[in-house]
Amino acid sequence: MFYETIKLALRAISRNMLRSFLTVLGVVIGVAAVIAMVTIGNGTTAQVSAEISKLGTNLLFVRPGQFGPGRASTEAKKFTERDIEAVKNQINGLRATAGVNQSTQTVIFGGESHSTTVTGTTGDYFIAQDWTIKSGRTFLASEERGGQAVCVIGETVKSELFGSTPAIEQNLRVGSVSCEVIGILAEKGQSSMGSDQDDIVVMPLKVFQRRIGGSNEVSSMVLSANDGVSTSKVQADVERLLRERRKIIAGREDDFTVNDMTQMAATLTGTTTLMTGLLGAVAAVSLLVGGIGIMNIMLVSVTERTREIGIRLAIGAVEQQVLMQFLVEAVTLSVFGGVVGILLGLGLAYTAVTLLSVPFVASPSVILLAFAFSAAIGMIFGYFPARRAAQLNPIEALRHE
Repeated sequence: MFYETIKLALRAISRNMLRSFLTVLGVVIGVAAVIAMVTIGNGTTAQVSAEISKLGTNLLFVRPGQFGPGRASTEAKKFTERDIEAVKNQINGLRATAGVNQSTQTVIFGGESHSTTVTGTTGDYFIAQDWTIKSGRTFLASEERGGQAVCVIGETVKSELFGSTPAIEQNLRVGSVSCEVIGILAEKGQSSMGSDQDDIVVMPLKVFQRRIGGSNEVSSMVLSANDGVSTSKVQADVERLLRERRKIIAGREDDFTVNDMTQMAATLTGTTTLMTGLLGAVAAVSLLVGGIGIMNIMLVSVTERTREIGIRLAIGAVEQQVLMQFLVEAVTLSVFGGVVGILLGLGLAYTAVTLLSVPFVASPSVILLAFAFSAAIGMIFGYFPARRAAQLNPIEALRHE
């Protein structure tokens, strides 16, 4: 019996193919928009998370001065190596602690030169920022203490200066300092800000201070907390320790800033997730519009087929059968629109993420929800026209012209 009902519904739909196509178009557009928006949003969120993870794990950056909305002050004394040691020895839960000085310098090898970022730091810097050594090694403790002129270079610097020539144990000039290349960093690519993370030369902090910086000051710190340790607690402990060391009295503002990258990452991913939800909700409105279109066309169909309905009722069809026939027609239209919308939405999303260079992250739950919602749209908006058809008076229906 149900099979016959489906056959009748499909036959009625096929009699007016153009009208049926225009009817489901709203559902197609609605489902496609929801899936495309959510997929693109998920890809953007994944991209943001991946870019932040490239910086390191459980990171905190400490800089002198105040930075934030409506304030930017760098007129504060810098840190010392004693500050670095105090943080390293007195703050619990730290995996790595590194002082960092940076400068833009021209590096030269043979007849090639290249302007790059030169970082003076310690071996903990590679641990904190999750750098992997592609070849060679990082600094030895004796090289850090003795201030030996050695350096580790990024893939971009290696490519610009050495090309296919082996770089390990070669000497390159950093500004006016000649240093031996002891390691090459594995490629990280561009950061979320668009800068090339591989365009870098890293040397021991003491060498940088003596030969490039010209002072014993440390311009910033990079801290990495152990897995499972609350970065918020570490941040509070560091702020308390530095206030004591910098003799900041109670009630006075800090003259330094501690940025928790875990919180920043959560804020950024939360923002992109919220935007994805809002875009998906806006796109879902078109599904409701599609449902209203289905109800409108089904009401027209009932009016056109009033005589047919009267004949069916007169020869023995019960109200339930007529109700089911028109309900199946509405659900069939919406389900077909849902399937086409899913395919179209995935296709649009794939094209968009390819152009935007973000990951393709399809959400099976969203796809199932969109499909179920499209079927529900057909059932809900198709019920009123179907009920109206089923309740027609057979005699009045037969008289209808």
